[in-house]
Amino acid sequence: MIGELNLGGVFIPWLLITALAAFAVSLLVRVLLRRLRLYRFVWHAGLFDTATFVVLLWITAWITSPHTP
Repeated sequence: MIGELNLGGVFIPWLLITALAAFAVSLLVRVLLRRLRLYRFVWHAGLFDTATFVVLLWITAWITSPHTP
């Protein structure tokens, strides 16, 4: 996962790209949970949203990193 993307001479950290992807998925999960009214089972919505983002960031970083056997 260490590296960057070169866009016209501008280096963008790969972690920023994965964080943006995880944030987009996190927004979709948040909307889905609100429509299904599942937030009533969550004690603290802010902590839950933060934990969901961290887990999704880990998953996207793990998927996009090169795996060595």
